[in-house]
Amino acid sequence: MYRIAKEFAFSASHQLCHLPPDHQCARLHGHNYVVVVELAAEALNADGFVRDYHDLAPLKTYIDECFDHRHLNDVLDGPSTAETLARHFHDWCRARWPETVAVRVSETPKTWAEYRP
Repeated sequence: MYRIAKEFAFSASHQLCHLPPDHQCARLHGHNYVVVVELAAEALNADGFVRDYHDLAPLKTYIDECFDHRHLNDVLDGPSTAETLARHFHDWCRARWPETVAVRVSETPKTWAEYRP
């Protein structure tokens, strides 16, 4: 199996209002998010790629236009956790690139959540 990945970044605020008021994530705060999309294929295309990295440019546009410097509570339905973001971006990517196998979202350099069906 061949695997490739590409990383994207954005900054946004969010608040997990369903948590107890004394939980740090219940307060309004922000992160510098890193999104990594992973694609895989058993065979390479005629150009020798799983997929050309340039083909993934629409994800950067989508992130820049809809997520960067936004309040995620206003963008997503449901809680704006790294887990729900990973699922959201996975579904968005998979609809465009069937080779998509996973998406990882990091809120900090030491934490990440991944959606991999």
